[in-house]
Amino acid sequence: MPKLHFTLPSGDKKTVEAPSGISVMQAARDAGIEDILADCGGAMACATCHVFVDPETFRTLDAHSDAEDDMLDFAATERSETSRLSCQITVTPEMDGAHFTVPVEI
Repeated sequence: MPKLHFTLPSGDKKTVEAPSGISVMQAARDAGIEDILADCGGAMACATCHVFVDPETFRTLDAHSDAEDDMLDFAATERSETSRLSCQITVTPEMDGAHFTVPVEI
């Protein structure tokens, strides 16, 4: 299973083994990462699963949809060039070693 690395708002780091085919959001929630709120449960309706993706991984992801782009405008933290909703990223074997930063909500 791919290992995904998360940097939490506290600065703590957590590594998660995730099965392919689930969302990064679900992998984080299943591993007890409560900093990814995922209030809508992955329906792309709240932006509470906003993450910053490491640039190397970001380049390998499919482009975000227009709906995801619009929803990122509602994230509690200002978006960056590598912002994504973790509910819209599907874990693949090629993502082994990917790094995600959970932003501090402001």
